[in-house]
Amino acid sequence: MSESDQNESEHEPGAAEAGPEGSEEPMSEKAGGNGSQTPSTASQDREALRAYEKDLRKAERTVAGEIDPGARAMVVAVCVLVAMVSLLLPHAGDASGLDVLSMSTAAHDQRISLPSQIFVWLLVVFGIFASMIALLTRRWVLAWIALCGCAVASVAGVLAIWTRNTVGVGGIAPPSGPGVGLILGWVVAIVLTFHWSRVVWARSSYQLALEAERRQQAAIAEAFQQALRDRRDGE
Repeated sequence: MSESDQNESEHEPGAAEAGPEGSEEPMSEKAGGNGSQTPSTASQDREALRAYEKDLRKAERTVAGEIDPGARAMVVAVCVLVAMVSLLLPHAGDASGLDVLSMSTAAHDQRISLPSQIFVWLLVVFGIFASMIALLTRRWVLAWIALCGCAVASVAGVLAIWTRNTVGVGGIAPPSGPGVGLILGWVVAIVLTFHWSRVVWARSSYQLALEAERRQQAAIAEAFQQALRDRRDGE
């Protein structure tokens, strides 16, 4: 073997050893760079999760104040229209619901009692106006107010019908029984009470979707925090 071949064979192991040593420094620098980026990335992820959860809570509060009547909106609208018509029909004798509201001469001639007046006013305020406003704005608070008012109107309607069939103080009987307008308005009050109760207590599909998404996001955030704690314990 020549002298030049021996020199080449002696230098080859050294070159092979230098290769790994030379590549070791960039790898360590790269690993150091990744390690320095991890805390900032984790902090950004936490901030993003908190911001997303805050947006979900805000959207859930907004939707919680609204109602989704669905097909019941048409039923409520028809009931409001029928309640308006009942005011034009005879409440008792020849006195209509409008006569009861204004306590005209016809209402005095029919000896309209206080329960009838209370019923008609409740029907107008809650059965017509409150129901219309709640249906247009779709606010949960207004729907709840309409529900309570219609429920009280239903009870007042029973008393109004009872007074038209009962002898008053001093043995004076009312000149006529309950009219078509009184009975129709009472039925409308009962129907509105039923449908508003279902609307108020029902949860919309959007509310349920928001709640599910919020629970899922909370589980992701909890898993993320647990992973960070496990990583710190491991270090």
